[in-house]
Amino acid sequence: MKPRAIVSVTNDLVTDQRVSRTCNTLQKVGFDVLLVGRKLPESLPLHRNYATKRFRLLFRKKAFFYAEYNLRLFFFLLFHQHNLLIANDLDTALANLFVHQLKKKPFIIDCHEYFCGVPELNNRKKTLRCWKLIEKLTLPKATQVITVNQSIANLFNKEYNLDVKIVRNIPDTIFASNSEIVPNVPCPFIIYQGAVNVDRGIEEMINAMQWLPDFHFLIAGKGDIVEQLQQYVATLEWNNRILFLGELPPETLKMYTKKAVLGISFEKDSCINYHYCLPNKLFDYIQAGIPVLVSNLPEMRHIVEQYQIGQFITSHQAADIATKIQQMYSNTQQMNLFRQNAVQAAKILCWDNESKILENILIPFLKKS
Repeated sequence: MKPRAIVSVTNDLVTDQRVSRTCNTLQKVGFDVLLVGRKLPESLPLHRNYATKRFRLLFRKKAFFYAEYNLRLFFFLLFHQHNLLIANDLDTALANLFVHQLKKKPFIIDCHEYFCGVPELNNRKKTLRCWKLIEKLTLPKATQVITVNQSIANLFNKEYNLDVKIVRNIPDTIFASNSEIVPNVPCPFIIYQGAVNVDRGIEEMINAMQWLPDFHFLIAGKGDIVEQLQQYVATLEWNNRILFLGELPPETLKMYTKKAVLGISFEKDSCINYHYCLPNKLFDYIQAGIPVLVSNLPEMRHIVEQYQIGQFITSHQAADIATKIQQMYSNTQQMNLFRQNAVQAAKILCWDNESKILENILIPFLKKS
């Protein structure tokens, strides 16, 4: 009988590609995998080659949701056999920690971001103190901590003296297909994919579209400010060139991204989490072979400069963003070079390579099972 790894996350599992890649790697090294999340009324069906469990919860957000989820998760983990627990981010960590302490099984925390540094907590001191307490309780007691880049690892190393491992948010290779057609989207279009939350520069890009009459702007994702942005866009004269695609299955999203002329990531330097962010969307754009325009933040700057795949914005003013996009797009030779470089970078920055790091982390746990 194979040793079992139970992986937990608070989303509905449909679009979380990092967690899916983790589960596939667990299977590859020899674990039987069970992935736990939640199910919403609008959740799409799942088709995975490993077992999944989605809780139906009474609460959908804020403190009651996290409390209910972790209580349900605690009892689920307590009464299900496992050899390894993997908590994704702090919002699943407490239940995993308590079961780890009771059953003495290894416990990994995979931190997808610097959770206590997200902008949503900037003006919520009591909530921040609660999450910081959870961080202090769980990270030092975890058997292993993983995160997404060196900057965040350095923060955890400094605060808790931990040997944090780095597994970047790098996607699977996208294989080209001439049959892929993006329906009902006029070209050329610019794409933003990922969480539609505050301080991601999405509103500024929407406003920039008034000076970019030849382009459409696609927003692929969901988040806290989607409805707010949709209401705002409805008031604009150029609203027919801004399309909200919502949350798409990964394979469908890849089709859109490959057809874009530019991928953007405009996180603002408004919190420590964004200052050190290295979004998976950046690697998705690379895999799609498209040029990128990103904020001038250290982790993103390092990748863009190293592989020469795009440029940076120097201002979040909408007019400045529009000017930068016009300058980039009008330089056909440079844009072609960015595309060529992205294609080459995609051969290096792919999950086939990055997964070997995760395999080396997981194999010792397999051998001890």
